[in-house]
Amino acid sequence: MKTIALGILSSLFFSVTFLLNRSMSLEGGSFAWSASLRFLFMLPPLFVIVWLSGNLGRLFRDIRDYPWTWVKWGTVGFGIFYTCTCFAADYGPGWLVASTWQMTIICGPLLAPLFGQSIPWRNLYWSLLILLGVAIIQVDHAQAVSLLTAVLTVLPLLAAAVAYPLGNRKMIDHLAGRLDPFSRILGMCLGSLPCWLLLAAGGYASQGWPTSSQVVQSLLVMVCSGLIATFLFFLATEMAAQDQTRLAAVEATQATEVIFTLMGELLLLDSALPSLPALIGIGIVCFGIYMQSRQRSLSLPGASA
Repeated sequence: MKTIALGILSSLFFSVTFLLNRSMSLEGGSFAWSASLRFLFMLPPLFVIVWLSGNLGRLFRDIRDYPWTWVKWGTVGFGIFYTCTCFAADYGPGWLVASTWQMTIICGPLLAPLFGQSIPWRNLYWSLLILLGVAIIQVDHAQAVSLLTAVLTVLPLLAAAVAYPLGNRKMIDHLAGRLDPFSRILGMCLGSLPCWLLLAAGGYASQGWPTSSQVVQSLLVMVCSGLIATFLFFLATEMAAQDQTRLAAVEATQATEVIFTLMGELLLLDSALPSLPALIGIGIVCFGIYMQSRQRSLSLPGASA
């Protein structure tokens, strides 16, 4: 139960991203600043963490030897992912972004051929249910807004759902266990730095400097999601690593991001309650994610029921 509790707690902190991105959008803040500030703020604490772990020298040597690899996949895994996520927050409430973002659980396994592996179709039975839930949510949302607005929410999130697992898996494949996860995160932040500087320049050109409120909220996103949630999730998955059933259950807890985001918007942003079809869609997505995760665990050799 401890690992499940840690997974749910990490999900609570991860949901801060969707809440505050929407809050900054409603205040008129540029999505370019919302995206770039989070990763620029992450650099100092990550430098300290990696330096204390003794991996800073090894990380810099790998970046020196493979600069294009870090820039390319850092930009894909972090740059495209988070820019698209912040852009979508301009057109849809946080609960809609959080629920649609769950498509990444499907997109990740579908990238297997890019790594010389076959797609695990047997473990994707529940993917159709997840897609059905997302479709119900989107159809309901499209009835309340223009088709263009719905498209501007869905397409960026679809790009983000592909870019995040692609960039991260490519870097994991490149490193082959040579560095710990925090070193990889720092390296990808550094690799995506040109993207964040360009976005910051675009934000300044369009709206000037970010407001103090946007700076503070971006700092909160960095602390809550970038540091606390990541640490809690890594801790929970490490504790459950020897038991695939427990590990799958920990991963499934991330579906509660949708619930926490919805509750947060109702309490903090005075958002309207989603319609009954949207709530049904959210329930289907969460249930599908849990069952898919459990199906994966049961398909692994030695996994217990």
